Amino acid sequence: MNNAFRLSRHAPQAATLSILTYALTTLPSNTSIAQAEAESKQKQPVDVSAVKKSIASLIENDADRRGDGTSLTGTFVRLAWHCAGTYSKVDGTGGSDGARMRFDPEASWGANAGLDVARKALEGVKSLYGDELSYADLYTLAGVVAVEESGGPKIPFRLGRQDATSGETSPKVCGLPDADKGSRKNTIQH
Repeated sequence: MNNAFRLSRHAPQAATLSILTYALTTLPSNTSIAQAEAESKQKQPVDVSAVKKSIASLIENDADRRGDGTSLTGTFVRLAWHCAGTYSKVDGTGGSDGARMRFDPEASWGANAGLDVARKALEGVKSLYGDELSYADLYTLAGVVAVEESGGPKIPFRLGRQDATSGETSPKVCGLPDADKGSRKNTIQH
């Protein structure tokens, strides 16, 4: 059974794919294409296909372990979306570049409740590829893989996001919808 068919049972019901695709394929606002290409030539290249396979295996193994029809698929889409969704055009803070969700204030925002599960699950993939793969690229690529393996469209992806060393450049106020309303009903109604 191929992964696209098998994982489709774990796909989120609705997705704003055009917005997600834009968010996942754009480079950070302060990075030119030439700069990203120069930096990627200096680093040991990461085999994106191999990383994608590692993430797909992680999703599949997690779904099999759970055995209840759920998986990390939707959580990985949400992780990528919430990383990208913090970007503020006004002051240039937030966004996928930096993977600041690992730090406060973003790590403790109610909107990011439960995403620690996705971040922890991806640690094994990160350890396979080390410093050649940034957390920022990993979190974004996890969203890409989740969409593609669920039967969604192929999403163009480029490496080049850099990791922040703290949450200092996070937006001061969370602009994402909350996921910590105390119950599933209250969260859905938010």
